[in-house]
Amino acid sequence: MSSSISTDTAVRQEVVVDLSRDRAFALFTEQFDKIKPREHNLLGVPIAETVFELQAGGAVYDRGEDGSTCRWARVLVFEPPARFVISWDITPRWEIETDPARCSEVEVSFVGEGESQTRVVLEHRHLDRHGDGWTSERDGVAGPAGWPLYLRRFTELAGAGARG
Repeated sequence: MSSSISTDTAVRQEVVVDLSRDRAFALFTEQFDKIKPREHNLLGVPIAETVFELQAGGAVYDRGEDGSTCRWARVLVFEPPARFVISWDITPRWEIETDPARCSEVEVSFVGEGESQTRVVLEHRHLDRHGDGWTSERDGVAGPAGWPLYLRRFTELAGAGARG
């Protein structure tokens, strides 16, 4: 089950998975490399792995097959198993944004629904901070190759984890 809501400056997606809150949070953060599509690549070389550093002050970055790295998010809040917030340091032209004031935020929260289900709510907010062209960025992250793809991959991973 999934749903989607877009406002002027935010995109909100949610899914329910058959995992406890603790397991859902750990799966999303510790297995983020399996959730983020390799084709979402700003490096210019194939991605070997995507790293999600599991603490506030950490980073989310891609490591290329040649060892190069591209940090495209900062971990702003890390509160297991409730939520995390990362910056979105990517411009509407799909380039790295170096000015934190011009970055949006992605909050992913994990809400237990009983002992064996979790509602995962992803909100990408403050998209207007990106300046000119921000509406195309909003439409991109809301589209089928954006956050819905990430949540579908997470749901598939959760289903495999629940069976394993």
